[in-house]
Amino acid sequence: MTMRRSLLMAASVALAIVLIVLFIKLGKIDLRLTLQQLMSVSLVDFAKILVLNAVMIFLSTEKWRSIDAAWRRPTDSVPSRTTSYALTSIGLAMGILLPLQLAMAAARTVGTYVHGGALKRGTAGTLLEQGFDVYAVGFLALASGITWSTHGGAETWAISASASIVLALLAVEPAVRITRWLAGRWKAPTAGPFNRTLRSVWELQHSGVLNAGLARRLVVLSVLRTGTVVLMSIQTAEAVKLQIPFWRMAAAIPFVSVANIVALTPGGLGLNDLAGAGALDLFGTPFAIGAQWVLANRVLVTVSYLLVAACAAILLSAEKIARPGAGNAVREDSQ
Repeated sequence: MTMRRSLLMAASVALAIVLIVLFIKLGKIDLRLTLQQLMSVSLVDFAKILVLNAVMIFLSTEKWRSIDAAWRRPTDSVPSRTTSYALTSIGLAMGILLPLQLAMAAARTVGTYVHGGALKRGTAGTLLEQGFDVYAVGFLALASGITWSTHGGAETWAISASASIVLALLAVEPAVRITRWLAGRWKAPTAGPFNRTLRSVWELQHSGVLNAGLARRLVVLSVLRTGTVVLMSIQTAEAVKLQIPFWRMAAAIPFVSVANIVALTPGGLGLNDLAGAGALDLFGTPFAIGAQWVLANRVLVTVSYLLVAACAAILLSAEKIARPGAGNAVREDSQ
């Protein structure tokens, strides 16, 4: 590790500590009360969180597999669904302490090494997949902004969110056409280490990924994933007996997602917490209540990430024992 990276890591950890202290002070966090709330969570409530988490991971996995199918080489093998799901869940678990994008890309890159084109399929594929989440969240954040600026409520948010989703889907085809037009102005770079990055960009622009039908599918999956995150957030609030209206949570989540993209601290510690409680406060839920939810949500979701990742790893191991080499098949119908 270089000195520069060490300093950046130290600065990131220091910033996280400062933000956490600020969060605890502003939210007037009572750690004893929070512990009591967490201890009172029923198995049924936690099981619901686990199921929603599993669904969210499934949607992320399907997005990645859709991108992978569009641009892998004919000679590359296809990871099984179990393998893909396990890599995604492990990446999310690693995202507890690392920036989510880095953790997910690392897990998938290592996991696809034996399948060929690991850097392209694991790292670049993950960045593309996450990019569609950013695209969808950006439109939903617009709806949240409209709701806040007009001092609206549930009805305003519902209308704005519906219109934003429709707009996001309608904007897909023009965006793909513009990108293809720009791609047509590129020339394939010559071979050589210096041009490796340019070649990767050129391959992306001329791959099947730039397809309006595929892009719309990815946007729909990203919207469904965001909706699942909202449902999971509502469930964590209910698990600790906090009453937060659905529309307020749905309006706040896009801002939390945007904060998560910034990735200034390990796992978004401090930054995401302030963003979550602050966003809820914007829509009428007191910061102190939002802070209680944020803390409980972080603990419950973290535990669910670890449990789902562990279960997925066990299933993957069982699959490899039962069917050695099953995840290395090249056949397209293995998807």
